[in-house]
Amino acid sequence: MKFSFTGRFQGYNRESFQKDFISGLIVGIIAIPLGMAFAIASGVKPEYGLYTTIVAGIIISLLGGSTFQIGGPTGAFIPILFAIVMQYGYENLLIAGFMAGVLLVIMGLFKLGKVMKFIPRPVIIGFTSGIAVTIFTGQIASFLGLHQLEKHENFMANMKELGIHMASTNSYSVATALICLVFIILTPRLFPKVPGSLVGLLISTVVASLLYPDKVATIGSTYGAIPNSIPGIRMPSLSIEHMLYLIKPALVIAMLGGIESLLSAIVADGMTGTRHNSNRELIGQGIANMITPLFGGIPATGAIARTATNIKSGAASPLSGVIHGIVVFLVLFLFAPYASNIPLASMAPILMVVAWNMSERKEFAHILKTRTAESFVLVSTFLLTVFTDLTTAVEVGLVLSGIIFVKHMSVLLSTTKVLPDPSDNNKKVSAHMIHEQHNCPQISIYTVEGALFFGVANRFEKSIMDEIHNKPKVLLLKMSHVPYMDATGEAHLASIAKHLKKHGGVVIISEIQDQPRQLLKKTGLDEIIGQDHFFDQTGNAISFALTKLNHAQCLGCEHDAFRECQQLSRPRAIPVQPQLVHSSSLQVSD
Repeated sequence: MKFSFTGRFQGYNRESFQKDFISGLIVGIIAIPLGMAFAIASGVKPEYGLYTTIVAGIIISLLGGSTFQIGGPTGAFIPILFAIVMQYGYENLLIAGFMAGVLLVIMGLFKLGKVMKFIPRPVIIGFTSGIAVTIFTGQIASFLGLHQLEKHENFMANMKELGIHMASTNSYSVATALICLVFIILTPRLFPKVPGSLVGLLISTVVASLLYPDKVATIGSTYGAIPNSIPGIRMPSLSIEHMLYLIKPALVIAMLGGIESLLSAIVADGMTGTRHNSNRELIGQGIANMITPLFGGIPATGAIARTATNIKSGAASPLSGVIHGIVVFLVLFLFAPYASNIPLASMAPILMVVAWNMSERKEFAHILKTRTAESFVLVSTFLLTVFTDLTTAVEVGLVLSGIIFVKHMSVLLSTTKVLPDPSDNNKKVSAHMIHEQHNCPQISIYTVEGALFFGVANRFEKSIMDEIHNKPKVLLLKMSHVPYMDATGEAHLASIAKHLKKHGGVVIISEIQDQPRQLLKKTGLDEIIGQDHFFDQTGNAISFALTKLNHAQCLGCEHDAFRECQQLSRPRAIPVQPQLVHSSSLQVSD
C-alpha cells in the first residue's frame, strides 16, 4: 500500500500553518472536557481519556487516511468500554484495545475498508441511537448527584438502581449541572466559535467552588488528583490464553472503531470534497490503538463532531490534528491540578448533549416513517443495543438485513420461456398461439433475468424442470440479464445440464456475463455443458441448436416453430431478439 506523507502537505505554506494552528487550538480545547468525560463514563480515571486524546489524536492525524480526521475517545465507545471494564477490568481493557489495534491493521492490509461501508444504514442508525440512549441515561446519576449507586451492565438494572436512590438527589449537583447545561446551549448561539462545553465546565466549577464548596462530588474527591504528565511506556503481558480470553471484546472494539472512523472520514469528505483512503485509515487507527494502551490510554476512533469542528475552523492539513494533541498535552502539563476541582455534575450535561447530538433522531424518524422491513431492522437493532449489548444488536441487525436482501432479490429473478421473432418487430405472441402452434418440442428457449443465487436457485431449477417435462433435445438459456451467480446457483444449473445430458439433450447458453462465465470455468461446469455451447449472440446459438437436432425428425415436425427457427439460422445484420411467449415466474409472493 502506497503512503505519501509529503503529498498531504503539497503546497503547504505559512497561511496554511496559521489555519491549522487555529483549528488545532479550538479542537484541542474542545477535546479536553470530552476526553475526561468519556473516560469517566467508560468506568476509568479521567486522565486516561486525556492520554488517549494526546497519543491517539497525534498518531491518527499522521498515519490515517483522512486529511482532516480528529481521533480520540468517543461517545460511541462508552457502553462498550464500560461493559469491558465491568467484566474484565481496566488492565484487560488495555490488552483488548491493543489486540483491536492489531485487528484493524490486518483489516487495512487486507483492504477490508470498503467492505465495512456495506453495513446497512438501518443497522448503523439503530445501534448509534441505542448508544446515545445508553450514554444519556448513564449520566442521570451524576446529574442528580447520586454517586453511591451500584453500577450494572444491564440497562434495566441501572434504571432500577436509579429509582431506588432517587430520594437522595443532591440539589447542589442539580444546580451545578443546570448551570453547565445552560452555558453549553447558549454559548454557541452567542459566540459561535467558543466551545460551549468548556465555558459551561469552567463557570459551573467556579460557582460550585465559591458558593457551595464540598457540597458536590468532584474529580479529585472521586478519582484523586490528575497527574500533570503522561506515564511511561508499559508493555502488556500477552499470552495465547489471555488473547483467546479477550478476543471477543477485541473484535467488538475493532468493529466499532472501524465503522466510526470510516463514518467520520465520509463526513469529512462530504464537507471538503476530498476522498479518504479507507484502508490506510484502518491502518492508522490500528497503529494508534496499539500504541495508546502502552501509555494507559483507552481505545480511540475518529470523532465525527471534532472532525467537523476541525474543518469548520479552517484546517488545511493533518497538522491541525497533531496541534490539537499538543494543546491537550500542554493543558495537562500546566493545569492538571486545577482539574481536580471539576464537579462530576458538570460532566453529566456535556455527555448528555453529546448523546443528543449523536442520536440520529431525524434519520431514525425518517427510516421509521417508511414502515418497511428496514424499519423493523432499525427498531430491532436499537432495542437490542439498549437492552442487551452492541454485539448482539449488530449481529441480529445484519442477519435481518441479509434476510430482507435475499427476499428482495428473489422477487427480481424470473425465468421466461420465449420464442424467436424472425421479423424482429417486437410483436408479442399470445400464450394461446404458442401452445396451439408454436410450442416446438425440439427446442426450448428461456430468458433468465436477475441474480442467480442461493435465495432463488431452487425455484429457478424447478421452474425450468417443470417446463421441460417433455425433455426437449435442446435447452437454450439467454443470460444477458444475470449479473451474478453464486455456488448454489451454479449447482442448480449443473443439475439441469446433467438431467438433459442423461436424456440425450444439451444445454446452450447465450450472452452470459463475465462473472457467471468465470464461475462456470472455475467449477468445470462449462466442460460439462460444452465450451462450444456458449455464444455471444442468441441468433448464432439458435443456428448451432438446429445442427444438434435430428434433421429428419424436424422435417416431419408438424409445428410451424421449426420454420421460424430455420429463418433465424440465416445470417442477419441485427442480433436476434427473443420474443415473450410464455412466462414461468419465480417471484416470491409471501
